[in-house]
Amino acid sequence: MLAIFKKEINAFFASPIGYLVIAIFLLLNGLFLWLFKGEFNILDYGFADLSAFFLLSPWILTFLIPAVTMRSFSDEKKQGTLELLLTKPITHTNIVLGKYFGAFTLIVIALIPTLLYVYTVYQLGSPIGNLDMGSIICSYFGLLFLIAAYTAIGIFSSTLTDNQIVAFITAVLLSLLFYIGFEGLAEVLSSTFIEQLGINYHYSSMSRGVIDTSDMLYFLSITFVFIGFTVRSIRNRPYNKKDLLYFLLFPLVLLIVNIFTSTLHNRFDLTTDQRYTLSDAAIGIIKDVESPISVDVFLNGDDFPSEFRRLQSETKQLLEEFAEENKYIQFQFINPLQDDAMRDRNMQQLSERGLKPMQLSVTENGKSSQAVIFPWALASYNGQTVTIPLIKNKIGMSQQELVTNSIQNLEYAFADGFSKLTKTKSKKIAILKGNKQLDDIYIADFLKKLGEYYLIAPFTLDSISKNASQTLTKLKNFDLIISAKPTEPFSEEEKYALDQYTMHGGKSLWLIDAVAMEKDSLYNDTGSNFAVARDLNLTDFFFTYGLRINPLLVSTLYSAPITLAMGTGSDSQFQNLRWPYSPLAATNNKHAIVNNLNFVRFDFANPIDTLKNNIKKTILLETAALTNLEGIPREISLDVVTKEQNLEQFNKGKQALAILLEGQFASNYKNRIKPFSLQNHKDSGELSKIIIISDGDVIKNDVIKNAPQELGFDRWTGQTYANKEFLLNAVNYLLDDTGLINIRSKEITVVFLDQQKIASQKIMWQVVNILLPIVLLALFGFLFLFIRKKKYST
Repeated sequence: MLAIFKKEINAFFASPIGYLVIAIFLLLNGLFLWLFKGEFNILDYGFADLSAFFLLSPWILTFLIPAVTMRSFSDEKKQGTLELLLTKPITHTNIVLGKYFGAFTLIVIALIPTLLYVYTVYQLGSPIGNLDMGSIICSYFGLLFLIAAYTAIGIFSSTLTDNQIVAFITAVLLSLLFYIGFEGLAEVLSSTFIEQLGINYHYSSMSRGVIDTSDMLYFLSITFVFIGFTVRSIRNRPYNKKDLLYFLLFPLVLLIVNIFTSTLHNRFDLTTDQRYTLSDAAIGIIKDVESPISVDVFLNGDDFPSEFRRLQSETKQLLEEFAEENKYIQFQFINPLQDDAMRDRNMQQLSERGLKPMQLSVTENGKSSQAVIFPWALASYNGQTVTIPLIKNKIGMSQQELVTNSIQNLEYAFADGFSKLTKTKSKKIAILKGNKQLDDIYIADFLKKLGEYYLIAPFTLDSISKNASQTLTKLKNFDLIISAKPTEPFSEEEKYALDQYTMHGGKSLWLIDAVAMEKDSLYNDTGSNFAVARDLNLTDFFFTYGLRINPLLVSTLYSAPITLAMGTGSDSQFQNLRWPYSPLAATNNKHAIVNNLNFVRFDFANPIDTLKNNIKKTILLETAALTNLEGIPREISLDVVTKEQNLEQFNKGKQALAILLEGQFASNYKNRIKPFSLQNHKDSGELSKIIIISDGDVIKNDVIKNAPQELGFDRWTGQTYANKEFLLNAVNYLLDDTGLINIRSKEITVVFLDQQKIASQKIMWQVVNILLPIVLLALFGFLFLFIRKKKYST
């Protein structure tokens, strides 16, 4: 076998055709990946990975490998040396394996210069070296398995004829049949099983950084089958019934083994961030689903910028992971703008369902144009349908940052959508009334969103004075209470009931204004009003739990604008002006509630101080550093928009506006006279959670013509702030809901190429990756021939 192996290597590299075949392979890769415009161009693609190379390679190898293997046995047949070879004291299997490993090694040698592509992407990454090597190594590993299967097919094809061209064409056709033929047949017959018989189904997973033992077994099976066929094919005797039985039973046995082991397979995600491994929470949502979940993805088209093509492919790969976990997950990609005749109608229908289109800037060859996409999906299950947003926006983001943010949010978006469809509501939330909290119409949009997940009911504490124990018992039936901007003080009886609710493990979300000031009150003849302290009788209540809301107003230079009519008479125009009393809040911590979150808009917020006790405190939202604190009472006037601000006054640093408290709380009524007697009073509570937000307007939606508007949307600027998402995340976290909130903590890294470096060094890297592999091949050929000549001349 070793002698035949060496003979194959020497024969290949002793012929100029061998070098020509490898040169064509390297040249085609270089031109498509580094020069020609198109979906395979790495420099235009903009991402620091080699996915384009691993997508292109199977197509080029479909022709390269048959060109290498076509002479293996056909040439022996044509020259009449096959019979002589078969008489040698070597088994038929060893003959086949010698030629097989010879051809396989030649292809691997042709693959070695492509490591230059890895070095190039490594150097062009932003920053340098920011490359997922685990994914690349796994992808090369997948390519080796693909080469092994293609080589076995090529070797077998060369035994069928003594004509090299016929052997080449046969190998190409068989390779294409196994690569995409079964996939096409599966589409016609709507059969997932047939699709799994194809090479592309198994290679696509490995090419993105995931090794599955079932995929490895598939490639080994294809290789063994065709090597077995080749061994039988070179035997110099006619076929009989036993041979036909062999040709049928051998692949059938391997097929059965593949089917059996597919249920026992192990899967290894070698990507750095484990992006292709679903979270336990996501798997838990779909594992018990026993009827189809149909997903229609509208993020489809041919004129997408490279960033959105990446989002499209990541969406497809994520849905494949869901489908791998549960066969009832079915999905398809639809381009609603493909048919020009139906384009306008489709856009209107999707917009009416709340699926708003998005306009993108597409820059190609220095020219800018606009493209329209629908970054949405619809998921349907048992007659119900939910919309799933694929874009996760954030103010001030570039298109690259937008896509990175969106990819990070994909798993959460789909898991959340599937959860809405499949999970029965069980957790109950009480919306507190009785202390002049916001009317329902002002919290309607958030309650509508909340109602998709939980059971919601109003709850008043007014009956506490008549039957305190019964009121507290009813309150304990709720898993969470929400108090949205109370404006009347809480009585001691009410506070005691709320305190004991917390001591018994109840969760709560408080949106509190320590200062009475409304933006609407400024729209009067004077354009001003006075901000004064608001006493809710909750200071000691929160103090015991570990924080204090200060009766001060937060003003900051980083804030949402206010829209005012400027000018007089017919010359007046609406303008968006700087308004320091609407701080935009965020945080740098990676807590699940606020990770990957857009800015949250506040109005007349108050700073929160934390106090030392045994409660864990997490700042969820805080202002920018350029912040000022203003005492009250104070006149607030719209005239502030026309005045220059003294930057030196904004020196108070970041101010906390939303804080999460977790732990075993001490009762506010410990060692105090109780407002009413209670048999099961607790001085120390069970583990619980509280979130306190120092502005009730965070939950308040606008109302126009008696119709609630979307929470967080500013109709004047077109910006959508993350108020609703933040509050929903807060509720999910407080209720430990299905672990969904933990999916948000998963970090997905999307690495881009350094566009400035590409602009200045593009030609150099094109030359390196197109010409240098050819130069290396020429040097290898020269060295090989020199050594061979020297060896045989002595």
